[in-house]
Amino acid sequence: MPKKSAKQPAEDNSPILADSAPIEIKPVDDLYSDWFLDYASYVILERAVPHIHDGFKPVQRRIMHSLDELEDGRYNKVANVVGNTMKYHPHGDASIGDAFVQLGQKDLLIDTQGNWGNVLTGDNAAAPRYIEARLSKFALDVVFCPKVTEWAASYDGRNKEPVTLPVKFPLLLAQGVEGIAVGLSCRILPHNFIELCDASIAALRGEEVNLVPDFPQGGIMDASDYNQGLRGGRVRVRAKIEEGAKKNILRITEIPFGTTTGSIQDSIVAANEKGKIKIARVEDNTAEFVEIVIQLPPGVDPEQTIQALYAFTDCEVSLAPNAVVIQNDKPRFVGVNDLLKESALHTKGILGRELEIQLGELEEKWHFSSLEKIFIENRIYRRIEECETWDAVMQAIWTGLKPHLGLLRREVTDDDVARLTEIKIKRISKFNSFEADEHIRSLEKQIAEVQKNLKSLTRYTIAHFERLKKTYGTGRERRTEVSSFDRVAAAEVIMANETLYLDAKEGFAGTGLKREGEPVCKCSPLDDIIWFTKDGTMTVSKVAPKLHVGKNPVYLSLFKKDEDAVYTLIYRNGKQGPVLAKRFRIGGITRDKEYVLTKGAPGSMVLFFARHETEAESDAQNLLIHLKPALYLRTLCLKFPVASLAVKGRDSQGNIVTKHTVDRVVNERKSAAPE
Repeated sequence: MPKKSAKQPAEDNSPILADSAPIEIKPVDDLYSDWFLDYASYVILERAVPHIHDGFKPVQRRIMHSLDELEDGRYNKVANVVGNTMKYHPHGDASIGDAFVQLGQKDLLIDTQGNWGNVLTGDNAAAPRYIEARLSKFALDVVFCPKVTEWAASYDGRNKEPVTLPVKFPLLLAQGVEGIAVGLSCRILPHNFIELCDASIAALRGEEVNLVPDFPQGGIMDASDYNQGLRGGRVRVRAKIEEGAKKNILRITEIPFGTTTGSIQDSIVAANEKGKIKIARVEDNTAEFVEIVIQLPPGVDPEQTIQALYAFTDCEVSLAPNAVVIQNDKPRFVGVNDLLKESALHTKGILGRELEIQLGELEEKWHFSSLEKIFIENRIYRRIEECETWDAVMQAIWTGLKPHLGLLRREVTDDDVARLTEIKIKRISKFNSFEADEHIRSLEKQIAEVQKNLKSLTRYTIAHFERLKKTYGTGRERRTEVSSFDRVAAAEVIMANETLYLDAKEGFAGTGLKREGEPVCKCSPLDDIIWFTKDGTMTVSKVAPKLHVGKNPVYLSLFKKDEDAVYTLIYRNGKQGPVLAKRFRIGGITRDKEYVLTKGAPGSMVLFFARHETEAESDAQNLLIHLKPALYLRTLCLKFPVASLAVKGRDSQGNIVTKHTVDRVVNERKSAAPE
């Protein structure tokens, strides 16, 4: 018989191997879509965003759990803790070490020893083998409770790690957190420890709370647009700058959150090099406290320089919070006030579970202590002396206990009876009935106290936060001053230390024409200049070293956007057209766009131009319009009252003054009387 061939491809053209199932073909786009979503979900849930209940990212939670495992009251080498944490965190020692240093620098959960870096100067911590750490008393008090912790297997299944830690404090708001995930970023700013305790108490009492950040670097903060830390909110933070005892000396004593003294100093030097501020020298003398000394040149106004520092350097920063947490295995955007309320209720729930566990343990102790007292006082142990089997021993004890079972609060089990057999002869011989009664009464008092706390759980939770505030609040007073301040307008405080020149003959203007041009005015790099040409066009542009403005412009100067100036323009429309006049204000403009102020006829020419700061000054003008002699023309000089023209926009075309040829237009005050 012929040898059987391999199976033929199916009708749907899917390739099939011999003796195998059909291979499923999927588009590459679908595969990458699924993989990307899996990766994004993993990064959001397991790397970048903290959990709502304990406020930790996974790496932070594993570090804290590892520290608790190693806790013996002594310092541990950070390298040792990092190595132990790798049992739970499968992403290498570098990520663990960086997260460890950040936790330690927050000075709340970890008691550090050695060079842990400096958040003020930006100095890095020493290598993990040189620095040491242990859990702080606060962390041991509020972070751990194995009996109420939910546990899960570690990534390799060899160990157990906490799903979340039973934190009994709004730790997420106290420390703050930042993280960047795939398509999602988290930024929760730190808040004041004492204010969080007070706010938690207020939330438990049903009162409204309103939290604002507090930064370890201090500074001055405007949180009027905080928006509860949600996306779209803004917090502006300024350095604290003081005038020194000596003239022309400024001192920076506090810096904004997210900056360092090094970055502040670099930004000041850069602003000085760009001509935005004028300083003689800057020194960073920071050690335990911030001290940046700025020396000003003679004649420089210190107050204006302070405002310029806020406008052009890192002495003022804007922070954009974005409060997002993990809840029920998915991201949730929630304001800090709601976060605190949920944290207070979560703390209440944890304390309730701890009390229930404590009550159960106390009742169990009372039960066995009472059972032991009955067993010894009634000499039930003597019943088992002649028993030869275990069943006989158990039966003898049960028989002896039966008359006294009504004295106990719960049923006696075989395990209880078996436990009685483990009592040592030494304990029986030294048994003191009075001490046993005292011990039982002590347990009853503790049981009554726990039951009382369970019935008044809210009051008990409030007392918990009051205790935390009293025990750990010393030295944690607010460091950042809450204030309200307007944004500094850069154009108003920038140093006008450059000169604008005009080379009218060649048609150029700028700050780099010192040799070729004539000085026009002082200016700064942020200023705008405006110029009008002879053919009736207007342009506004940024100050630059060299700009083409046309030969012999009729006007060139600085331009301010909010100016109320009134411009007077008299022009000839075309080469032979009538003469028109108009008054106008500039209004909104687009830089580097040429605006035509005439009707646009070829050959149009400006005959008169004037600028006045106010409309009243413009009304005071009276112009004399001198006409060129012509046949049958008797009057060669016309008086023109400018006040008769309404002030309009720059696009208005103007009113006709005369159709005759004009020789010149002069101001009546500056002109001699006509002949």
